[in-house]
Amino acid sequence: MKRPDDSTLAPQEYARVRTEAERLLKKAGALGQFPTPVSVIMAAGRVTLAQDDVLNEGFLRSIRRKAGSALKIALSKVLGLLDARDRLVFIDRAVKSVKQVFLKLHETGHAVLPWQSCLYALVEDGEKELDPDIADLFEREANVFATEVLFQLDSFAKDATDHEFGIEVPLKLSRKYGSSAYAAIRQYVSKSHRDCLVLVLDPPKLTKGDGFRVSLRRPVASSSFRAKFSLDWPSYFTPGDEIGAMVPVGNRRMSKARVITLVDRNGLRHECIAEAFTTPYQVFVLINASHTLTKTTIVIPTAV
Repeated sequence: MKRPDDSTLAPQEYARVRTEAERLLKKAGALGQFPTPVSVIMAAGRVTLAQDDVLNEGFLRSIRRKAGSALKIALSKVLGLLDARDRLVFIDRAVKSVKQVFLKLHETGHAVLPWQSCLYALVEDGEKELDPDIADLFEREANVFATEVLFQLDSFAKDATDHEFGIEVPLKLSRKYGSSAYAAIRQYVSKSHRDCLVLVLDPPKLTKGDGFRVSLRRPVASSSFRAKFSLDWPSYFTPGDEIGAMVPVGNRRMSKARVITLVDRNGLRHECIAEAFTTPYQVFVLINASHTLTKTTIVIPTAV
């Protein structure tokens, strides 16, 4: 069973990160500009993006020596790096462009959050540091800062309320804000007032017995969904179960909305609308609890 999304902060921690994100957005004059103008925001934070693609082992050895002990080493391959003394950001240019957007803002967060900027001369970030599961508060703060800046505080959530709820809304808004589909869908759910959840799955893997399996990467839920439901999702799904049957395969990228039933903490059954969307990197199953049914308990079909 995968851990739930851990990118959230305690209220006091979130408030001070959001304050710094708002300050930088206003300083950059970026509020209401679309897509979110990352280069302008970095300039307002006095952070410079290095133009050269130099994140090779030779460069890393050299810059690590200069940093000495004031160094935060990445847990995996370095994708982004902040030279805090010179306020220089280096990124791996092989990373897809929409991910580079988040990476630049993550490194900017390390540079402009006042309580972070003085801790290290050099900060390295890889996939594990950018992952929502990261337990390190230092990295979670930079992730939340990047999200707040990219989606312009509450602007994305307000835009979302202008549309009928559904998977196509965050996909459309991702193009407006310049984010990845993944970041937009997570933002869509996590800031929603609805009882909703998205299951983030790995791409299907063909199997002999089941046809295919999709492993659960993580569930991301709205605060109201978390308060109402406590569901033990299986580690994977197949075409033979309710969730797996929704996964688009072949040339399909999206499945039609369908009704499923979930049981809340009190044993109440809820009719939910579920739909799925797939990219080359993950599958999203968006679930919205539409209304309460009866108290008869059912068992959610799971893979065995």
